[in-house]
Amino acid sequence: MTTTGSEYRLDGIYKQRQEGFYLQRVKLPAGVISSSQARTVAAVSSRFGQGTIHLTTRGSMEIHWLKESDLPIVKRDLAKVGLTARGACGGAVRGITCGSQAAQEFPALESIARRLHRQFTGNPRFERLPKKFKIGIEASVVSGRHLIQDVGLVLAGNEDGRDLYDVWIAGGLGREPRPGFLFKQRLPEERIIPVIEAIVKVYATHAPPPKRLKFLAREFGEAKLCRLIEEEVVFREEIPRTSGLPEQLVPSYDGRQRLELQLFAGKLTAGQLEQIADTADRYADGVLMITANQDIALLLSRGVEAAPILDALQQSTSLDFAVTAPAMRVCPGSHECLMGLASTRDVAIELLELIGEQGRTQSWAISGCPNSCSQPQLADVGIVCSALHKDENGKRTPRFDIYRRTDAGLGTLSANDFTADELFSRVKDIG
Repeated sequence: MTTTGSEYRLDGIYKQRQEGFYLQRVKLPAGVISSSQARTVAAVSSRFGQGTIHLTTRGSMEIHWLKESDLPIVKRDLAKVGLTARGACGGAVRGITCGSQAAQEFPALESIARRLHRQFTGNPRFERLPKKFKIGIEASVVSGRHLIQDVGLVLAGNEDGRDLYDVWIAGGLGREPRPGFLFKQRLPEERIIPVIEAIVKVYATHAPPPKRLKFLAREFGEAKLCRLIEEEVVFREEIPRTSGLPEQLVPSYDGRQRLELQLFAGKLTAGQLEQIADTADRYADGVLMITANQDIALLLSRGVEAAPILDALQQSTSLDFAVTAPAMRVCPGSHECLMGLASTRDVAIELLELIGEQGRTQSWAISGCPNSCSQPQLADVGIVCSALHKDENGKRTPRFDIYRRTDAGLGTLSANDFTADELFSRVKDIG
């Protein structure tokens, strides 16, 4: 049996820009991974790739430079430690993300993320969709990440021991950014899975490939889209809350320090990941968190101070965990991605040299194509390589757009069609 490109995508696999190489994306509910699982990712990367790992803005891990013949073994090795990539790419319900890992409520958010992960991962009812379907869970609306999801859940309180969520739908970035809109308020957890199933059913029934749910919001209007969802039989169902022992890996934050390790462009080596996993075993209950800013966070055990752990990790990994200050999200761009139009890491290095004191207080994001995987419309300053233009010598050179976010919505286009030199000049003006 020959495996097609679409089948590979459902298994979380994309072709790289380099001929004959693939990347494997690994889904992590709410970005949480155990130290033993992290060591497996590192071992797979060392054995089959080039020993490098990329952290995504949706809390996933990517292993690059894999050969096609090794993909079945990679899948098996990941499965041995409970990791899956099913639906991490392609037309499926993607990884359940959470940008609120620093919130006191995060253990509850991780729990529902794991429940959604189990419900929608590998379930044929929620695969072969017109395009990707993204779900995110947040503790508040401050970051705006609920606006860019097909379904964004925002914790809205607790009533009679039940967590309540506001449900935002039909958001997305890409070439036509559209913020999600508020669909339902204060839904109890028992209603969340049935409501999402109804939304996916309407999406799969009415959206043509390769459109996202936001297409239906535009074509039908929000009122009609809401009515179609509410008419689905499953919409009215309730699923009992999970009972029994807690299932989240991250414990309560009470009395614990959080250590965040900043990584340039979400990139680290297998050996560095192993060192961090060993530290997590000793000082953080064996748990790592991949953040929405492509960093790694550890919730340290009670009584453990962050500063000496940070110093020891910087020495053992040879990493400067403050190298990306200011906060800067960076996609792989043309370094590895087929869609990339610009060498984003090179651009980021240049920008870090130019950003002044004022700019260092702001968040930044660089995307190598209009797909906007680095979420530039959620940064204070977002940079998108929007096109390639031929210069007077016939050479194709990238052009950049700048987005600025000044309120609770998505960032808006403030300047466009810059050459790299023009971009760097404008960044100096930003401060």
